[in-house]
Amino acid sequence: MNQSLKTLLVIAFLIAIIWNLGAGLYYMLVDKGGSKRTVNALTRRIVLSVALILAIVFAAWMGWIDFHGVGSNPGR
Repeated sequence: MNQSLKTLLVIAFLIAIIWNLGAGLYYMLVDKGGSKRTVNALTRRIVLSVALILAIVFAAWMGWIDFHGVGSNPGR
């Protein structure tokens, strides 16, 4: 899998997460507690977030992606 496809996959996950967060806010304001659409949207957001984290950890474990060392101290 090439680098641009990996980047697009992560960006697609982030867009879906933000979309569900916005949907949860919208349903919270519009429904005023009358339905479970807010809970469903926020649950989808949590599931997508956990899936993204697990996918990144798995890809790093398999060697498909490399972390670039931001925040590391090479002088130590």
